[in-house]
Amino acid sequence: MKKYLVIGNPIDHSLSPKLHNYWIKKNKIDAIYEKKLLIKSDLKKIILKLKLGEIDGINVTVPFKNSVIPYIDELSVEAKKTQSVNTIYRKNDKIIGHNTDIAGFELGLRHFKYNVLGKKVLILGAGGVVPSIIFALKKMKASHIILSNRTKLKAENIKKIFPGIEIIDWGKTGEFDMIINATSIGLKSDDEIKLNYNDFGKNKFFYDVIYNPKDTNFLRKAKELGNEIENGKMMFIYQAHQAFAIWHKIFPEIDNETIKLLDD
Repeated sequence: MKKYLVIGNPIDHSLSPKLHNYWIKKNKIDAIYEKKLLIKSDLKKIILKLKLGEIDGINVTVPFKNSVIPYIDELSVEAKKTQSVNTIYRKNDKIIGHNTDIAGFELGLRHFKYNVLGKKVLILGAGGVVPSIIFALKKMKASHIILSNRTKLKAENIKKIFPGIEIIDWGKTGEFDMIINATSIGLKSDDEIKLNYNDFGKNKFFYDVIYNPKDTNFLRKAKELGNEIENGKMMFIYQAHQAFAIWHKIFPEIDNETIKLLDD
């Protein structure tokens, strides 16, 4: 039986096992997918297990998407550009790091028919997923990308990868069409991003990368003021879909049952 893992810290919120095991069963694959809580010093050991064939594939979530890179032999073009890895596999005795978050974000937006062409987008946060979001937004031809993070240095490091973005101080927002919460603020029910929502006006698009819980305070407040909202569920499904295809050479079906699975 093949074995796959998602690693992160925290990891309890991850629905990756639920989704992957559903697809594994549906496609009659002899495999199991589990989640594992790690600390940074565990990364080398877990990658070695993949190299030795004790594990067949790894997904990476917060906060290891960048810190796992030193233990990987080769990066895909997307992973190299974003310095972010969320899918790892073995090929010809080499450990390959890939980034399916880019495709996940783009396909998720296309799923609910939001067009970022010519739009001004504000991103809150500068964690591991942010370079992937910027990469996708640039590919989809957003007109302007603004980045705000509590620790400004982290935002400035991302600007080194994408010089065209603008950085603003945390707490300021300016003009935007779409705002993305790419922080972990919202994983706990009492988490709240301190923003003056009344200043934004209506008909903005609020997007939260968090998918569990499905309604964060960020999204709830935006909806109350008449804005369009979406969480990261479809991004999560599509990034998993791409990873599944890499590992199993099968594109699993994304139907209503799959989408509903994550709401249960």
